Amino acid sequence: MEKTSASDSATAGPDTPSAQSRIRSVIEIEHLRRVYQLGQTRVPALRGVTLTIPRGQFVAITGPSGSGKSTLMNLLGLLDTPTSGRYWLNGQEVSRLPADTIADLRNRHIGFVFQGFNLLGRSNALANVALPLLYTGMAEAQRVNRSRRALQLVGLGDRLDHKPAQLSGGQQQRVAIARALVNGPALLLADEPTGNLDTHTSVEIMAILQRLNKAGLTVVLVTHEPDIAAYAQRQIAFRDGHVCGVGSVHAQHPETQWMRARKSAESHQCRRYRQL
Repeated sequence: MEKTSASDSATAGPDTPSAQSRIRSVIEIEHLRRVYQLGQTRVPALRGVTLTIPRGQFVAITGPSGSGKSTLMNLLGLLDTPTSGRYWLNGQEVSRLPADTIADLRNRHIGFVFQGFNLLGRSNALANVALPLLYTGMAEAQRVNRSRRALQLVGLGDRLDHKPAQLSGGQQQRVAIARALVNGPALLLADEPTGNLDTHTSVEIMAILQRLNKAGLTVVLVTHEPDIAAYAQRQIAFRDGHVCGVGSVHAQHPETQWMRARKSAESHQCRRYRQL
């Protein structure tokens, strides 16, 4: 992984991104800083990060605890606001928008997958996936149809009525991925999505994310595990709030025999992603 300074970007460019560059990119951030005030102490979590993530790329954000990668994920997901700097999401500057506009953009353009699944225990898989659609004004029949297709996309078409307690950890994470996809987002943010899963199930989940990316979805993954980061096309390493390295993964993670046996059917499902 080659070394780069804090102000270097994953895709090099001028200080102010051009309109053409922003059209090609899902994410473009410029001199992004986040400082937290803890009593009398100012704690810098991000220190002027500039980077670009082109449309359709699979990127892994890596680094030790306290490196700034989770802070970056929160800013990219519009869950937090930067102290300074600029952020373009899908070509639109979002750094200083009103809270209601931010909430609408987050719901329409970003899908989230978290380590803890974050499913409603009393709701079945179909109802959990349909949650983001409740805020869109979509008719109920259309919500049900889109949610069913999203679950079929991740291989859970036969688990629509199952509640989280009736599903394995891997199946719960598949429900969470379907929920993230149901609005047809431009960007999927995955924060340690395999952290609560065993190795076999982790490989299954990462294979789904890889195939969704090959179908055109931009995926940004935060992880501290090198073997999980190896599934991405590009790795961006953080340390002490700076980008300390940017590199391409030339050989993506090898597939096991049981993964190859599933690939044909799941690839066909993922080609239908854009039809959601």
